[in-house]
Amino acid sequence: MTPDELKKAAALAALTHIKSGMKLGLGTGSTAKHFVDAVGEKVKQGWDLLCVPTSEATRKQAEGLGIKLTTLDETPVLDLTVDGADELDGQLRLIKGGGGALLREKIVASSSRKMIVIADASKKVEVLGKFPLPVEVVPFGLKATAIKIDQAFTWTRNEGKVALRMRDGKSFVTDNGNVILDCALGRIENADKLAAALSSIPGVVDHGLFIGMASLAIIAGAAGVETLER
Repeated sequence: MTPDELKKAAALAALTHIKSGMKLGLGTGSTAKHFVDAVGEKVKQGWDLLCVPTSEATRKQAEGLGIKLTTLDETPVLDLTVDGADELDGQLRLIKGGGGALLREKIVASSSRKMIVIADASKKVEVLGKFPLPVEVVPFGLKATAIKIDQAFTWTRNEGKVALRMRDGKSFVTDNGNVILDCALGRIENADKLAAALSSIPGVVDHGLFIGMASLAIIAGAAGVETLER
């Protein structure tokens, strides 16, 4: 199977965890896109689902499929969020944010009774960090914030280069009007400690370490689909 077919297999496997009447968080990214398509098919079959998208891209996709949407202001508690990940380890700690939607993804996931991660087998790693860690920051004081982020790396025994995410020759801007610093650490030591350190920095809006949020992972590989629980 191709990587995209594996992503779709994981997304379809997640359908066994939803039922009509649920309030869902819809993730962002190439794997989550397959799940949103699958939810759209359920809606066409008559399922009653109320969903909160984690990005403008997901919102547009869901609207095009006729999925009924709400907001966390209108519906502050969700039954389930299904989303992808850029990396996950055996403890279901995640790196997310490759698509730039990490803040909304984290808000929606934390507002859900349960979070399920869907991914192809290439995303499962022994140690997080090969995928650059995204950190969303406000543009004001960007250099000063970047210095504090580097200090947090030193304090947690990590090191790596920090680069401003660019797109089409310009700074990438999130749906929230912020920018993203991609941190190439290679290997993340003390992920829990690093997450807390980054969250304490003024100017950091949030980061791509999702610790203790996912309770189930559905991973599709050459041997089939496996499920991991935390």
